[in-house]
Amino acid sequence: MGDAIGQMLASAVGIAISPVPLIAVVLMLATPRGKVNGTAFAVGWLVTLGAITTVVVLVGSGAGADDGGTPASWTYWLKLALGVLFLLMGVKQWKGRPKEGEEHQLPGWMRAIDTFTPGKAAGLAALLSGANPKNLVLAVGGAASIASSPASGGGKAVAGVLFVLIGSLCVLLPLLVYVFGGAKAERVLESWKGWMGAHNGAIMTVVLVVLGAKYVGDAISGLAS
Repeated sequence: MGDAIGQMLASAVGIAISPVPLIAVVLMLATPRGKVNGTAFAVGWLVTLGAITTVVVLVGSGAGADDGGTPASWTYWLKLALGVLFLLMGVKQWKGRPKEGEEHQLPGWMRAIDTFTPGKAAGLAALLSGANPKNLVLAVGGAASIASSPASGGGKAVAGVLFVLIGSLCVLLPLLVYVFGGAKAERVLESWKGWMGAHNGAIMTVVLVVLGAKYVGDAISGLAS
């Protein structure tokens, strides 16, 4: 189980520090229906990320390892492909970052968040966790790492649950601060939103490049052994 957790941890943290869902949930919490919509958003995120993780782990574990207990070669090829994709996305993220002195512009859908219903909030969370290319690749990569680990079925299940929980911190922490943070909650959430928005490009570039290097290195090591 320890191996499965260790393999998926970097991808889970990469999802957890995604600025876009954090900014989205903070904006929702500032609306009149903040608690309801924020909760719906968190549930939608958890369910979607959980579904992706479950499918990939089940399919990957079903493919199995070879007779010697070594992970199947396809897992290394998948890691290699994901690693290259991470590196390419990192380059694209860096090139698309706001230039010095440029103000960070919120997407149009963020400016319309105050009109959202709980259903729309949950649907948005599903899109951001399951259809957003960066988060989807991170989710598939993390789940594939769990699937290719030598852990038992129970160990993989525990690692999968931890992967979903860690990857959901970007939406769960703002909600918990809002519910239990009292008078300081609004100020804390606003500072998070501002910092993440301003440093979005740099944060995701570092995460994607580090993960890309790790996945490519793991794949090359596995294929060469």
